[in-house]
Amino acid sequence: MKQIEATILGQSYILGCPEGGESALLSAVSSVDREMSSIRDGGKVKARERIAVLAALNLAFALAERPAAVAPMATAPGGDGADQDTNHVAAANVDLAALIRRIDAALGADGQLI
Repeated sequence: MKQIEATILGQSYILGCPEGGESALLSAVSSVDREMSSIRDGGKVKARERIAVLAALNLAFALAERPAAVAPMATAPGGDGADQDTNHVAAANVDLAALIRRIDAALGADGQLI
């Protein structure tokens, strides 16, 4: 496994990366850094931990909102996979909504995501 140095919100990290995955990892690092910087620059949240949680939730929410065609699911033999896709997306939405409620409760009114 290859190691890559990356900087997120001014902090340097050494990240493990599978061979050939450097571009995807650096793109992910860029997205996380951009999201965390945006939250920090908004001025309402100062704690790095809260910024990281809000950034992670924002990115997860954006990912969950993508059309199912962007991330195709494996299909059962002989099936078209439509029912599996629908069930997976519905489960992900329920899980994401529950996670957002739990994080909002933990953060209190000063760091509410939505």
